Amino acid sequence: MTILYIFLALIVLILINVPVAVALALVGTIATFMTYGSMAMPTVGMTMFEGATNFPLIAIPLFILAGAIMNASSISRRLIDLAMAMVGFIKGGLSMVTIGASVFFAEISGSSVAGVSAIGSILIPAMRKKGYSKEFAASISSSAASLAIILPPSIPMILYAVMSGESVVQMFVAGIFPGLLGAMGLAAMCYYLARKYNFPSEGRFQVSNLWKAFKEAIWALLIPVIILGGIFGGFVTATEGAALAVCVAIFISAVVYREFTIKNFIDSCKSAGVQTAVVMLLVAASAVVGSYLTETRVPQEIAMQISDLTDNKYVILALLNVIFLILGIFLHSAAAIILVVPIVLPLVLEVGIDPLHFGLIVTLNLAIGQQTPPVASVLIASCSIAKSDIWATSKTNLWFIAVLFTILMINTYIPAFALALVNFIYG
Repeated sequence: MTILYIFLALIVLILINVPVAVALALVGTIATFMTYGSMAMPTVGMTMFEGATNFPLIAIPLFILAGAIMNASSISRRLIDLAMAMVGFIKGGLSMVTIGASVFFAEISGSSVAGVSAIGSILIPAMRKKGYSKEFAASISSSAASLAIILPPSIPMILYAVMSGESVVQMFVAGIFPGLLGAMGLAAMCYYLARKYNFPSEGRFQVSNLWKAFKEAIWALLIPVIILGGIFGGFVTATEGAALAVCVAIFISAVVYREFTIKNFIDSCKSAGVQTAVVMLLVAASAVVGSYLTETRVPQEIAMQISDLTDNKYVILALLNVIFLILGIFLHSAAAIILVVPIVLPLVLEVGIDPLHFGLIVTLNLAIGQQTPPVASVLIASCSIAKSDIWATSKTNLWFIAVLFTILMINTYIPAFALALVNFIYG
């Protein structure tokens, strides 16, 4: 009953527009007081501080800052120009460019909201001028940006790794195949819709244009190569790789391209600070709830009760998919991971589900959640750029949600595919 009361209290607070971080802190503090009395109150502050100062979590504000620096410079535009030269000639070329540029950006920032802000602000108006509906432009920009939740260096994957005790680097490796498959699936759907609605291509493919765009973007392309090469090669940790991303982004923007000023840097820091505060407040507040649940052994009790009903891991995976799909509608990805993963992880381990595999399932579910109102943070950002109605856009977005759901099912029930790259590298 304890977990039921906690969830009911959270739902009530969220429904009356109490911020999720504040709601988590209140519920955790009250539960701790009711169970252990006033003597336990001094530990609440310490728990929040320790929860937010976990070393791997330092990567989050740094990757967010790297994305903000890219937004303030010409790096995003150069990546878009390269994607245009590569895939613009295909039917529905600008939608293909949106997917390609979003993949490039995701490999640097790890943030879906940053991706849709950087790419969508350029390509959504361009698609509108070419005759694409504003709903379609907003939909593909939003869905493509959500690939950042799967591809390394995904910020939600960092959070999951910290919550579950798994390797951040192995989580990054696990996300590569599903992320690329998602990009190809979205591209196939765009091609189908482009032929159906006669969306235009962007001219013929020319090697000279590709070479020119590549030369212009080569420094920008070095950012993910340096970051991911350093992390996967074992030269730096994920946190050190995030710091490296900031340094490289500043160097390329300010020294190589000479388009980054002190004012740009200050604005980037402000933007990154606001985004970081939201995530880290959630982390700190959830540490209180997590500590309480751990001490009262609630997760273990839930695992025992469910395993008494069934020990079929595929049935349990289906149940967990339903839970996370529902949560994704109402909670931001960070809040869902922080709140639910510590509760269900004992069950996952008990029935023999690989925690890396489960991490992929969680992040794919939450990528879909970013597209489903009312919370839908990425879709809302995309609709604000396109000036489209969120519900009308959601109808068009069902095509792309279907693609993401198909990828989710493949990765849920074919773990050999989901973990192929991890098993190949780490055995």
